[in-house]
Amino acid sequence: MSELEGRGRRALVVGLGLSGTSAAALLRSRGWEVIAVDSAECAAPELVSLGIEVRAPWKDPVPGVDLVVKSPGVPGEAAAVAAARAEGVPVWSEVELAARATQNPVLAITGTNGKTTTTELTAHLLRTGGLAARACGNQGTPVAGLVDDIAEGEWLVIEASSFQLEDIVDFHPRAAALLNVAPDHLDRHGSLEAYRDAKLRIFENMDREDLAIAPDGTSARTSGATMQHVDTSAGPDVAAWDAAGALHLPEHGEICRWSDVTLRGAHNRQNMMVAAALAAHVGVTTAAIADGLASFPGVRHRLEECGTALGVVFVNDSKATNPAATVAALDAYPSGVRLIAGGRAKGTSFDDLAAAARSAVEAAYLIGEAADDLASSLTAEGIVVEHAGNLEAAVAAGVRDARAGDVILLAPGCASFDQFDSFEERGDAFCRLAASYGAVVSDGS
Repeated sequence: MSELEGRGRRALVVGLGLSGTSAAALLRSRGWEVIAVDSAECAAPELVSLGIEVRAPWKDPVPGVDLVVKSPGVPGEAAAVAAARAEGVPVWSEVELAARATQNPVLAITGTNGKTTTTELTAHLLRTGGLAARACGNQGTPVAGLVDDIAEGEWLVIEASSFQLEDIVDFHPRAAALLNVAPDHLDRHGSLEAYRDAKLRIFENMDREDLAIAPDGTSARTSGATMQHVDTSAGPDVAAWDAAGALHLPEHGEICRWSDVTLRGAHNRQNMMVAAALAAHVGVTTAAIADGLASFPGVRHRLEECGTALGVVFVNDSKATNPAATVAALDAYPSGVRLIAGGRAKGTSFDDLAAAARSAVEAAYLIGEAADDLASSLTAEGIVVEHAGNLEAAVAAGVRDARAGDVILLAPGCASFDQFDSFEERGDAFCRLAASYGAVVSDGS
């Protein structure tokens, strides 16, 4: 019987978002008896139709299971998960399950910020180089949902969150990258050290034929994988932009120049370094990497220009769900910013965000639960703040105050869940509001 052959075995899936729903369906397709639970009420008719037992709401242990698959949104101390571990039952993330269910080659990317852009860009570079590739994982497409829908040999480029990586066992990418580590999800992990350690697990099963990419100075446990670094001067074992604005890769020389690409901001320089290095490792040519970097259109909700009205640019960076991401957005727009920030905090300080805003932000319009804490940090730096309360009022206030040449920037520095179901919903709402004020996206002509 193969590892995932489920005849006579019983699996528990905890959490019924996209990840959990895909995991439950995959297990059922392999013959497992599946029980799927969620702490919130949900019907999940698509799972019921597959013969899966759905219990929701449900918070108690489920005895007599052979495997638990934990969704990323579920904390490890959840009763059903903790009880299973106490009984010696394996607990996997959906990414671990999916990787065991496929022979397709894997690239993996993690980090506090930039994961989605780098994942999408890496898949784009592989496709530009003639390789079949699919971006998936934490960026919205569960890997488990692709296992039976991909061609043999197609690359899976997986965005992996700390919540997914904390429950891997044998997950083994051919190449993997840690982009950066900044305070985030401390309300869940408890400390920056625990959060960093979860990220570093991406490298632990790699061997000497693999490539590991990490910021300069990072110590990662691998079984002999080649280590490349970013964020340092050009050299034989680093991916770097030189002082003249040219991107260099180890053993490949100059790839392209900063003026050749459309992404902006220092953080996107790093994202491009990493994506290029991953693509080169799997055989994409220098010319194809350069073409792909020049043609990549960017990713929705990441410094997405929603349009311009009366000389004012509306920029949707709703994916900036922690302070470090907002700092990166302000690097890309260093002056004339009308900043919309706030939402649900994650246990991190806003002081660095406020320091970065000092020279860039004309005024900040604050929304959501974290407004008071943001206001305290921002006013300490002399920044004018207005408690707008919600997104509609914040955009209206920004439009009221903005002058030609200003940028109305949604870069919340917080999660969306106090007022929206997701950062995507928040970003879509911002773009609709921008359009209501006459914002039009340039066609480039």
